[in-house]
Amino acid sequence: MEIRLKVRRQEAQSEYSSYSDYTVDMPEGATMLDALLQVRDYDDGSLALRYSCRSSICGSCAMRVNGRARLACKTKAVDMANGDEPIVVEPLGNMPVVKDLVTDMDVHWDKVRQITPWVENSGPEPEREHLVTHEVMLDVSNALSCIQCGACVSDCPVLEVDTSFIGPAAFAKAYRFVGDPRDDTTKERLQGLSATQGGIWDCTRCNMCVEVCPKDIRPMDRIMQLREKAVAAGVKENIGVRHGNSFAGSVRRLGRLDEIRLLPESVGMFNVPRLLSELPGAWRLFRAGKLPWQSAIPFMHKPIPGIKHVQRLYDQARNQKKEQAK
Repeated sequence: MEIRLKVRRQEAQSEYSSYSDYTVDMPEGATMLDALLQVRDYDDGSLALRYSCRSSICGSCAMRVNGRARLACKTKAVDMANGDEPIVVEPLGNMPVVKDLVTDMDVHWDKVRQITPWVENSGPEPEREHLVTHEVMLDVSNALSCIQCGACVSDCPVLEVDTSFIGPAAFAKAYRFVGDPRDDTTKERLQGLSATQGGIWDCTRCNMCVEVCPKDIRPMDRIMQLREKAVAAGVKENIGVRHGNSFAGSVRRLGRLDEIRLLPESVGMFNVPRLLSELPGAWRLFRAGKLPWQSAIPFMHKPIPGIKHVQRLYDQARNQKKEQAK
């Protein structure tokens, strides 16, 4: 089987990159890693890539194939082929390139270190080991399967625009310790993870980390669980919780979103610097026709017809949530 590759090349310490084209003959069951090693061993010995186990365990061979982060050892080349178009191979995103397909993983590991990735317990030393129930272990076991390949970090769109965002891999790791009953700093952890800048509330729920994770960790789901635990623990003084409350209150009150009130109620009515910083964006929305005239004055909003049915459903869902929490 003939495999055509278009591989991004970049020298160490260089800001410039280019693409090299290769054609290799491979068996139909060959992986992308097989094809790249064929290139390196027989066509171009200068090609740099990282790999180790070849069994989807170590995560070393993560790279972008056709625009999405994947494990090269787990991805069949035949599945990536698209007619006469070459398979495009690039290094992971959101990380500096060391050379060719090798990226500097310090960005990823620095994020993991931010969440204090170990159990903290200041109590007296137990007389015997602390036994964790099977139910609790099932809850955190999914997060334990993470191989730290960095695929979710690579393709996270929030990290592209905000480097302070802790990121999906670190948050999934954090859930493992927040859910561990041996840790006695749960509320402190949740307060740190709920920080205004870069915390769990900055996730846009785009689902990309779920799409690219080779181990089905579903990092976004872990972030949503961290949010629920933070609210349940009383960690509510942050933009994320205020945004959710404003959104929900608007829907119950009017049956639709009140865009004008959403921002000040989220960041704080008296947070003047933050409100002023949003004026350029508001002006662009206005010019694009995204701010209807009737939204320009908050008191002109009127409830939609049949608002009582919306309020009935809202109150019913909220009461059910309270019953489940008991």
